[in-house]
Amino acid sequence: MMVIGLTGGIATGKSTVSQILAELGGVILDADKAGHEALKRGGEVWREVVASFGETVLGSEGEIDRRKLGELVFNDPQARERLNAIVHPRLKARLKEEMAALKREGARVIVLEAALLVEAGWTGMVDEVWVTEASQDTVLRRLKERNNFTAEQALARVQSQLSREERRRWAQVSIDTDCSLARVREQVMEQWRRLEGLGEKAFLPA
Repeated sequence: MMVIGLTGGIATGKSTVSQILAELGGVILDADKAGHEALKRGGEVWREVVASFGETVLGSEGEIDRRKLGELVFNDPQARERLNAIVHPRLKARLKEEMAALKREGARVIVLEAALLVEAGWTGMVDEVWVTEASQDTVLRRLKERNNFTAEQALARVQSQLSREERRRWAQVSIDTDCSLARVREQVMEQWRRLEGLGEKAFLPA
């Protein structure tokens, strides 16, 4: 079994690469979706987040408004550290349980899609780190088009994250998404064929 850690900055094309890997047979574990589940109203993580940040982060139905919470933590490194200290350990445990279950079921390739793979210290959970990359101009444009961010909001998101160079230090594979979808697919296919060449390590259950 092979576990790929798929990471990259915001709006660098992680979801696109993840979708291609799923089409090729990879089983996707989305850390962001798992994080949504962990933040559900009334749960342990929900209670700790509300206790730490106050009810101002709640929406009209008592759920955590991720946009409100995001505004707080993206502009305050200490607040971001507090949030990560609450969420990351529980999320890591949950993801490890899901990976173990998939292993028992005979999954050949698991893709852990996690924007904060490096920052959270999760690289030890994977066999290879793949990073998606795009130019800052492209990322800012995508954020404004996709999320309706202002130029200032988009730039704040980018600047709050690890640099491209820092992520690249951890990566065995880099996928450039500042190109056509066809070219992105070619890059992913090339790496998939490489994994197939690894034979037993990548494609037989451990």
